[in-house]
Amino acid sequence: MTDRKEFRDLASPEEAHEIVASLDIAPEPETVPIDDCRGRVLAERVDAGIDVPGFDRASMDGYAVRAADTVGASERDPVVLPRVGTVHAGVEPDVSVEAGECVEISTGAVLPDGADAVVPVERTREADDGNGGIAFETAVAPGDSVMAAGADVAAGERALGPGTRITPREIGLLSALGVAEVPVRGTPTVGVVSTGDELVRPGEPLDHRAGEIHDVNSYTIAAAVEEAGGEAVLYPHAGDDYDELERQLRTAADDCDLVLSSGSTSASAVDVVYRVIEERGDLLLHGVSIKPGKPMLVGRLGGAAYVGLPGYPVSALTIFRTFVAPAIREAAGRPESERATVTGRLADGERYGQGRTRLMPVGLVADGAGETLVYPVDKGSGATTSLVDADGVVEVDADTDYLAAGERVTVELFSPDVRPPAVLCVGEDDPLFARALDGVREPRYLATGTRTGFRRLRDGLPDVVVASGPDEPDAATAELAAWTREWGLVVPAGNPADVSGLVDLADADVDFVNRTTASGLRATFDAALDEVGVDPAAIRGYERTVRAHESPARTVARGDADAGLALRASAAKLDLGFVSVGAERVRALANPDRADKAGVGALGDALTGLSGLVADLPGYEDA
Repeated sequence: MTDRKEFRDLASPEEAHEIVASLDIAPEPETVPIDDCRGRVLAERVDAGIDVPGFDRASMDGYAVRAADTVGASERDPVVLPRVGTVHAGVEPDVSVEAGECVEISTGAVLPDGADAVVPVERTREADDGNGGIAFETAVAPGDSVMAAGADVAAGERALGPGTRITPREIGLLSALGVAEVPVRGTPTVGVVSTGDELVRPGEPLDHRAGEIHDVNSYTIAAAVEEAGGEAVLYPHAGDDYDELERQLRTAADDCDLVLSSGSTSASAVDVVYRVIEERGDLLLHGVSIKPGKPMLVGRLGGAAYVGLPGYPVSALTIFRTFVAPAIREAAGRPESERATVTGRLADGERYGQGRTRLMPVGLVADGAGETLVYPVDKGSGATTSLVDADGVVEVDADTDYLAAGERVTVELFSPDVRPPAVLCVGEDDPLFARALDGVREPRYLATGTRTGFRRLRDGLPDVVVASGPDEPDAATAELAAWTREWGLVVPAGNPADVSGLVDLADADVDFVNRTTASGLRATFDAALDEVGVDPAAIRGYERTVRAHESPARTVARGDADAGLALRASAAKLDLGFVSVGAERVRALANPDRADKAGVGALGDALTGLSGLVADLPGYEDA
């Protein structure tokens, strides 16, 4: 048995920022074709090599004249000048303007010799002199409707400076200057290596019994690298074998400016990344006093910088966003990301006392008065849904033990584009309601169960609660819609245990899988057991619970249970057997203080089409 590797003295967040910032990950500048420079950052100043425009040109259709010849012209007393030629854009003039003459000219055309102004065509008319003369109804001054050579950019002038991010506007200027190749800051290459024997790439089959999970971090972190301005390079997944990890990390270090690994950084005997960096490179930091993200490594390996991120996706992305993304942006010459914050009231109290700075993921919702409510959504660092259910983070000081409900907090949004959801729904997991939400723009649905939904409604958090079962809310509500769903026992196809009803759960040799106590369906089930006189303690597996409406059916489908509490719709979807027990009513209940919210109205509209929503959901009916 090997000794457990304990964390060294944890660095403060400030120290961690300094150490990561000290890593040199900036690549050499490069030159790219102009059609490949959008989004890049200029590495050096670009001076104009030519005048833009390179000639005096007409800025509108009209007639090139000598301004002195139009003195006194008006609509009542126009000046008539003979037209002696025409000049089109892109053609060298073959005519000049002498005193008392005019030349027809197109927008962008070269101003002919002798002319010093252009009279717009709408301020002229054909003269009645029979000679094709032009009557000018206004006088002009020298330079009118003419863009002089170099008026846009003069040769030798500073056009763009280093550090300019190249957008379509800058590309337009570079094109006008004739620049075909653009000197830009190099893009830092960032190798991404996910570690852990339990990881399987998406698309490959999982063995849940062996504890395998899909590799989330490789793709999450690679996307975050690209967003920060780096070029992500994904390497094959590495397990927890020392030699394999060393080979993968060394390969990435040879290829890249920065290597990021995730996982294998905690104080576990099987975690060996810190050994590779400590023995083969230079370990600068092992652990930071922050939650989530304590197990963070920083060092150097070969010619590359190295940062080891935690294994849990929420922790990994939080640490990357907080410490690594700024270093990548700096190396790529990108400006610091635009930060946006909002203040709001905590919807519920939050206790915390671990002596570390905490970055608490939170969601936002607007209450009936338009004020922002803030609620924690952290389901634990291993819960990937926390990545999408949160709108930002609240930084909680290490010395803070408790945040009270109603306390005002500042939320740093994940981006300036973040807005609270149009409607926040909490409560029972239900497939019909999930379909209704597809007709609402930017909703959020926290399927926490009926009882939790009622509790959150009492705290004033959600706009809408989805509820089923016998429990009733202890706060006022307004019913948006109601429907019924058939429930019962899901069994394998063919019902090999010959389960015929609730009594068989206690009398037969059956392994059962239940729903959580927060579920309204669970409350309906318990009431039905009581009605037929079945003691829950006699059911093998009664205490074995899963969260979502489809979870028991999937457990049975895997062969891990003989029967489960489920909906007919779930059994039909997975081609399983079903023993019907009854039907329960499901309600969408609006918080009456939020009835006027546009999102609540949109949800109500979506729910009015229940007949269409239940059409292919077995066991569902409009109530």
